[in-house]
Amino acid sequence: MQPIDRRSFLKKSLVSVTAVSLRGHQPLAAAAQTAAPNAPAVSSSPTPGIIDTNVNLFNWPFRALKYRDTQALVAKLKKHRVIEAWAGSFEALLAKDMNGVNARLAAECLEHGPGFLIPFGSINLAWPDWQEDVRRCHEVHQMPGIRIYPGYQPFDLDHPGMESLMRMIAERGLILQVVFGMEDLRVHHPIINVGPVTFAPLLKAVQSTPNAKVELLHFSGSSQGEDLSLFMTKTNTVMDISRLEGNGAVGRMIGTVQGLPSARVPVDRIVFGSHAPYFPVETAILKLIESPLDVQQLQAIMQSNARRLLPRA
Repeated sequence: MQPIDRRSFLKKSLVSVTAVSLRGHQPLAAAAQTAAPNAPAVSSSPTPGIIDTNVNLFNWPFRALKYRDTQALVAKLKKHRVIEAWAGSFEALLAKDMNGVNARLAAECLEHGPGFLIPFGSINLAWPDWQEDVRRCHEVHQMPGIRIYPGYQPFDLDHPGMESLMRMIAERGLILQVVFGMEDLRVHHPIINVGPVTFAPLLKAVQSTPNAKVELLHFSGSSQGEDLSLFMTKTNTVMDISRLEGNGAVGRMIGTVQGLPSARVPVDRIVFGSHAPYFPVETAILKLIESPLDVQQLQAIMQSNARRLLPRA
């Protein structure tokens, strides 16, 4: 038997699983065709494209990423049938001038992806006058949501401003995206001390403002007790799949894997998020392929759940 390298194995596995298990799902089949362009084409049908709720623009502070150029990232996402991408800015992690960060993000989305790149501005609860940053994001830049990076930004979710932020988000009809990490702790730059992010205070803030729209980004799904299940009972709460790890992780989260405990999160609260360009977009697509999901579940995760949170005219 001839040895097979990891790249070849992944290419062949992706093509075969896509062709057999997801015949007719063109958004997912695109990943297989990209991995192995000479493979037999999977039959196509009119299926919804993907809304990617978790991408970032500009430069990752600690190393050069392959798709750091916005035009290249847009082309990559569209190649995999992504029809809309909610974009934050890597600059927000360490910047003190949040107004400049948000202005550059809005301009970049308008220049390179109008109608495709949807800018999500950032605020930092640790800096003064963050309320004005919320106002500018909403009124000046016409952004549909705000993204915060607790841990990188010097605050945790027990910050006294969280409940005020939640009320502002709800009053303005915005989406609050809470980022629970950006990379594995083991590869952090040694000079960076990223603080822990605790989940319970977020649950408390949501309970005080039950109509607020909140998305967990890059969340592992782990939390103490029943906090996550309680969080997901609120009207407008969702989480993306970018940090769900292990074989069949999406299926395990929603309870479609036989023999495992019941679902922690209903399928209508799961949305697609790739964490690109830090992660390849194909990684998130593979998570859908390897989990036991039917057509309705796939369509809900790929687009419907996100569209419910952010309708388009």
